[in-house]
Amino acid sequence: MRVTSTRYRTLLLALLCAPVTACDDASVPAPLTQDPDAGLKVYHHSMDESPASLDPVQAANIYANHILENTLDTLYAYKYLARPYELKTNLADGWPEISEDRLTYTIRIKRGVRFQDDACFPQGRGREVTAADFVYSLKRNFDPKNRPQGAWFWQGRIVGLDEWKDAGSDHAKEVPGLLALDRYTIQVRLTRPYPQLLDTFAQGYSGVIPREAVERYGREFGVHPVGSGPFKLVSYDSARAVLDRNPHYRQEPVDLAYEGYDPATQRYSGVERIAGRSPPFVDRVIFDFASDDASRWNSLTKGDEIQYAAVPPEKLDEILASRSPPRLKPEYAERYQLIVGLEAGFVFEVFNFSDPRYGYHPDPVQAGRNKALRCAIMKAFDWPARNESWYGGLARVFPGVIVPVTAEFDPDTPVDTITRDVPGARRLLAENGWNAGNLPEFVYGNSAGVKQRMMFEQLRAWLIDIGYPTEKVINKNYATFGDLSRAWKQNELPLISKGWGLDFPDAENTLQLFYGPNGSPGSNDANYRNPEFDRLYEEASVMLPGPERTAIYRRMNEILLQDCVGMTGLSRTRTYLWHKNVVGLPDREITGGFWIKFVDVLPKGESARPADLGQEI
Repeated sequence: MRVTSTRYRTLLLALLCAPVTACDDASVPAPLTQDPDAGLKVYHHSMDESPASLDPVQAANIYANHILENTLDTLYAYKYLARPYELKTNLADGWPEISEDRLTYTIRIKRGVRFQDDACFPQGRGREVTAADFVYSLKRNFDPKNRPQGAWFWQGRIVGLDEWKDAGSDHAKEVPGLLALDRYTIQVRLTRPYPQLLDTFAQGYSGVIPREAVERYGREFGVHPVGSGPFKLVSYDSARAVLDRNPHYRQEPVDLAYEGYDPATQRYSGVERIAGRSPPFVDRVIFDFASDDASRWNSLTKGDEIQYAAVPPEKLDEILASRSPPRLKPEYAERYQLIVGLEAGFVFEVFNFSDPRYGYHPDPVQAGRNKALRCAIMKAFDWPARNESWYGGLARVFPGVIVPVTAEFDPDTPVDTITRDVPGARRLLAENGWNAGNLPEFVYGNSAGVKQRMMFEQLRAWLIDIGYPTEKVINKNYATFGDLSRAWKQNELPLISKGWGLDFPDAENTLQLFYGPNGSPGSNDANYRNPEFDRLYEEASVMLPGPERTAIYRRMNEILLQDCVGMTGLSRTRTYLWHKNVVGLPDREITGGFWIKFVDVLPKGESARPADLGQEI
């Protein structure tokens, strides 16, 4: 993790001065003696991985979205404090007009919103954001030369958009279902009802950008995004991103009641201090990327570096006096705020069905043997051990892909697919002709880090238990999470091991991970194709929430379990600490990062927590 070190600059200055009897300050370059953050109100955030690209059409992970949600504008956003999550207008000037058949949406955008100043504009002055900018930005998700990863949100849903792609993605040509009716009015025409449409317009994929920036920076646009959000990106690399306040960001005072504020559960965070003020409240946001838990923890506890971090599971007993209710030990309560909650998402490991060694095979006999191999590996997986080793035993393990925080979750789903059964796995392999000599190599991809290597070794031990030879279980290391993600998208690995945070609070968002047309480079990294599953997905996709749709969702979950798609799933219990002088309520769920524009930082020594409150939450 790269951090500012005043001591380093002091030492370097001393070394420069040492060889002479007198050292003239004027001879020392200014960057060595000046702290770039001096005089600024800075919020210093940490994340466990770095994004591979900041082009919104490649915003396929929480890390990219944390930055893009703060540099770009989306039509809609999620209320800062409302739980369950609730949409609100953002760049859109009100809610859309929707036709009776639910196929035509007319959306007006706010007037006078400016893009950030940038060299891509004449005289470097950002111009006004228009409806045409949204149309251009969304169409980029269907332009193959961008290698987009978010087209699955709108694929087959907007009239003419897929045909526009097939005809060559010519931005000079109109898409009949995606029009700028005038400077401030967007019209979207759907092929069929899409209840989650407005949620998709709150995602990083739909962030509004100017065409001028894409044309000026070309391939470099992924490291130089330009938008109209509350902050402007000023530097970015694999270790850190720095965002500065956008001085032209629109003035919109915070209405805490509208944002969903609940004094009973949220007052401890100090957010009442921002009521009636217009964000952003800090001059600079620094994102440090470090995959190593120990590095982030050490930086947080030093007191003058990062101000927020997830608590490593091995530190829970050190910091907590009580887990129920969550309560910090006095020495930690003096310095930090705490939040604990189940994530809106899950971690899972699924097979790549395009790999004929584990997935689909033209020979039906071999296809059946492959399924038996997948099921045996699932039986080898030890979820309680995984939970205890890496999640402090606090995570919730469940069968399938419908996560516990959604209304469609079924607590009565049979748990045999998440129950370890080594004898059963060995029997299944033997009955289907698998042995140590013909088992295929099991290549496990992960990003660099001690924790990632240890997780692999744990999995290898489980596979050895069911008869896999040690030499056939292979770790393939990638330098960054972005490199690993590209390997999944390019079908280089037989297993995809990842976490998925809900884009919006609906089980459709995890079920779509297995919808056939969403195959790589889309969201279906497993390249799973099942006609019945796809039919049910399409049937449910036009339905409003209700018992009938829930029943279909649960049947789809059963199909995935019957096909042994992989080891799934586990929802983590998130435990976060942040410095007491930070005013805010951190949230990594849904789009991630949407709350950062509301963060404020008090002078050191002050506490955002109201004095009349204890530490329980």
